[in-house]
Amino acid sequence: MVINLTAIFILSRGRCGLSKCISRYLVSMAVTDLLVIIIAVLFNRVPGIYFPSSFLSITPVCSLSIASIYAARDCSVWLTVSFTFDRCVVICFQKLKTKYCTERTAAVVIGTVCILCCLVNIPWYFLHEPIYIVDGIPWFCKLKKIRYTSSLWAAFQWIDRLLTPCLPFFLVVFLNALTVRHILTASRARTRLREQSNGEKQSDSEMKSRRKSIVLLFAISGSFILLWVAYVVQFFLERFQTDYKIGIFSGPKFIFLESANMFQMLSCCTNTFIYAVTQRKFREQVTTMVKYPWIRIIVVAVISFSSCKRHNGDADSPDGYLDPVNDGCR
Repeated sequence: MVINLTAIFILSRGRCGLSKCISRYLVSMAVTDLLVIIIAVLFNRVPGIYFPSSFLSITPVCSLSIASIYAARDCSVWLTVSFTFDRCVVICFQKLKTKYCTERTAAVVIGTVCILCCLVNIPWYFLHEPIYIVDGIPWFCKLKKIRYTSSLWAAFQWIDRLLTPCLPFFLVVFLNALTVRHILTASRARTRLREQSNGEKQSDSEMKSRRKSIVLLFAISGSFILLWVAYVVQFFLERFQTDYKIGIFSGPKFIFLESANMFQMLSCCTNTFIYAVTQRKFREQVTTMVKYPWIRIIVVAVISFSSCKRHNGDADSPDGYLDPVNDGCR
């Protein structure tokens, strides 16, 4: 959570050398990642394990928490897709770039994605029922039996998995492949032109800059794919394997399920690390932010020491002797 807050603070200042369009996407991704951690971990996992009888375990609150987790997760995933598409347009479609890749368009896309993700996940709120009722208060959440018998709910779950993360998987891979193809083609063409004009091979600063700018794109997209693979595999095993049951907590199916959930949550914590690895200016901002409080402490200490020394130098004690009890700075 601290990592995501750090990323939001640094990227919001706009001192990383990124365009406002990119900064908007990255800040929105960091915010949704932070929401996933807060809702899924702090409001769901931790209370469920350590505070099972808190108000967060009341069925309406529990259902709202589950629906919010799915909504935040979908926002995080589809904002990654939106960012990938934006970078693909910048590199591959120069005519569309001037109209689409703007700060205003980025804000509209981010808002639209978040609203749609919230609307799509509303049915999750109605898919749960209480485990038991005490004094008229419903406690905890379990899936309704209609979820296993109704074709409507089955279709909803299939649509949910296709929208997140199967379709994003395909889109990210396709857009990245298109981007790589365009970069390689442009790189070869520019190299030939420079060789013909100069008669020798020279370094192309523009192509180097373009390659560095898309490292961030590929790193985020690649980590997204790797960390969601287990979740996708687990879903297909559950759907296509006959008599699929989780069994005991120490069983391999339960361990694989929890590992898939862990990797899914981890995907919301890796972006800041990726920024630190791929972006020099981001690393510099992090270093500056870490050093700042210590520098302030040192400056205050030096000023206090200097003031104390001047005060002691004006004392009337002979030979500059300082009485540690009656003189000096206190």
